[in-house]
Amino acid sequence: MQLWNNPTVLKNGKPQSAADGSRAGTIAWQILHAHSSGDEQHLRIRFDSLISHDITYVGIIQTARASGLTRFPVPYVLTNCHNSLCAVGGTINEDDHVFGLSAAKKYGGIYVPANQAVIHQYAREMMTGCGRMILGSDSHTRYGALGTMGVGEGGPEIVKQLLENTYDIAMPPVVLVYLTGKPRQGVGPHDVAIALCGAVYDSGFVKNKVLEFAGPGVASLPMDFRIGIDVMTTETACLSSIWQTDDKVEEYLAQHGRADAYRWLAPAEGAQYDAAIIIDLSQIEPMAALPFHPSRAFTIHDLQENGADILRQTEQLAQQQFGGKVSLHLTDKLVNGKLHIDQGIIAGCSGGMYDNIAEAAAILDGHDVGCGYFSLSVYPPSIPVNLELIQSGVQQRLLEAGALFKPCFCGPCFGAGDVPANDALSIRHTTRNFPNREGSKPANRQLAAVMLMDARSIASTARNHGVLTAATDIDYTAPAPHTAHFDAGVYEKRCYFGFGKPDATAELKFGPNITEWPKIPKLTDDLLLKLACVIHDPVTTTDELIPSGETSSYRSNPLKLATFALSRREPQYVARAQQTQALEASRQAGTPDAELLDVMKTLGKGASALSTLSVGSVIFANKPGDGSAREQAASCQRVLGGAANICYEFATKRYRSNCINWGMMPFTIDEGVAFDYDAGDYVYVPGIRAAIESGARDVAAQIVTKAGCTPITLHLPELTKEERQILLEGCLMNYYAAQRAQKG
Repeated sequence: MQLWNNPTVLKNGKPQSAADGSRAGTIAWQILHAHSSGDEQHLRIRFDSLISHDITYVGIIQTARASGLTRFPVPYVLTNCHNSLCAVGGTINEDDHVFGLSAAKKYGGIYVPANQAVIHQYAREMMTGCGRMILGSDSHTRYGALGTMGVGEGGPEIVKQLLENTYDIAMPPVVLVYLTGKPRQGVGPHDVAIALCGAVYDSGFVKNKVLEFAGPGVASLPMDFRIGIDVMTTETACLSSIWQTDDKVEEYLAQHGRADAYRWLAPAEGAQYDAAIIIDLSQIEPMAALPFHPSRAFTIHDLQENGADILRQTEQLAQQQFGGKVSLHLTDKLVNGKLHIDQGIIAGCSGGMYDNIAEAAAILDGHDVGCGYFSLSVYPPSIPVNLELIQSGVQQRLLEAGALFKPCFCGPCFGAGDVPANDALSIRHTTRNFPNREGSKPANRQLAAVMLMDARSIASTARNHGVLTAATDIDYTAPAPHTAHFDAGVYEKRCYFGFGKPDATAELKFGPNITEWPKIPKLTDDLLLKLACVIHDPVTTTDELIPSGETSSYRSNPLKLATFALSRREPQYVARAQQTQALEASRQAGTPDAELLDVMKTLGKGASALSTLSVGSVIFANKPGDGSAREQAASCQRVLGGAANICYEFATKRYRSNCINWGMMPFTIDEGVAFDYDAGDYVYVPGIRAAIESGARDVAAQIVTKAGCTPITLHLPELTKEERQILLEGCLMNYYAAQRAQKG
């Protein structure tokens, strides 16, 4: 794999390092500008359709209702693939689904019941089209292989679209991903994706950029293979993706009843890119992404040869991640030089594709997974795909081999399905392997590890009863190319299609756990921030900021959900944030706590200075926000009185946007500036409201410790006019309420 960090032009179908082409010749440029009402460099995008799942849509609709929602102006799909949280019990989740269906009826939406399809498979099957754009409240909203630019953002960006406002961004850089060659038998899409993540993530090579796939290697890949690579581009930290289209895309759309949605897309002669990645598919090896990130990429052969050293590094990483409170013992799984795996999972929007499962069945045909500790589970991505697996005999062959088939459910991807045993090592063709994302609970001294692999090598490992095996190292007959027979009838029988048919008289159905957002205050003249958490890990994920899994049972209750914030990373955070809320309450009551008076004294100010400020909690993290698009990572902080994040760099645009939309200051500091402060210390930011109003990029602040005051410069770069106004009003809901008030 080659990385060209320089302008690249396509000439005669081949990339060349040059700067004499036209950026307007890229597919990405054409689609983005076709959807934008802004100028060439500042995009104001309206999407063709929207999609959310049941972890996010209740909060989105509640926010939109509070902001003046009357109808869904574009097709909005509400899926229910995060539904089954049986360990918690009760009717909480199903109440959410009832609310979702009632909202689809009231506002004119599309409702996909539980276990019908995972979110992204439904979008591929029913919503994609060449040249279209889809916005989803899930980070893996990627449909580029089907000629559709998908963008995953937090819920507030969905709200903006529902209120017929725009998604505003600067024209992103576009990176060419030029494919040549053809993968060998046994190499699958996850192998390519893991290799790509490993090559680009740490350096930020494609961060917030669009990946554009082209080249002769595209034609060698079946659609499921392309889709499997494409969905994982999220893990590179890119903004979106798009692929050149061909007869295979045309056939896919025709099979799914949308022949008219096909359009040939290809870069123009002389299309210029900001950088390029050259991948020879024939050189890709079976890969494994070691815990705790998809970019920790090793070939399976490297792992077999140097397993002790590589696994020991992972054990040390776990020690650092959890402060020695809980440990992994992965090197114990090496027996006579062979790595023994405890569990295999093929699932969801990345692994659960028909071709992956069919290839797994071919590998296991005539073999079995054994009767030891190793187990294999398969989660198809939709009922139509499951029907194909049944009718073609694929499911039967896997069941005969000892595999288990599960519902169309995202559980293994967010910690609510097949949670591994303590100290277990699970190999998964799923999207992520972040700490605890598989559902373990370090606070209860339970920790497991996930290693991402392709379905082919997972099946090969299963064939050897859990001994790690690359699919290129076994003999098997690959299945013949399969012609899909998509049956939309199952959706027609179960899904509610209400777009364009809103019923204003329909009643929203609220369960007892579905609550309104608490009141969010406007920004005051000054801010006094108390550090509730200081994290110096290289990256802090949204799964750490608000864990998934059983916590999602309270996804519709902002205050209950907030009590889980940082619970698996910093269990003291919630109590500290609540203590800061109590300090603010004492200030508002006119009886400020002695602690506040002491801080003012240290700053050389009297009690009267408290009248112009508000007190809020703040998190410091080196690089927060990698991972999921869920806005709860920000909103949970906000409802606990959070007023800011301070960091060197935000890991993703979407998390920074979530912070802004929830009214939290997205402060950064210069790389190299030491932040050697602790929870309980204060950050005083005078004149913050005036700074936001004036568009200032630098804000002078003071760190207040027991030792005294230390000046620090906080940065607020690249805030749009609308973002500044949202921060001034306190959050997106307040911003829209102010707009309505102005209109009378």
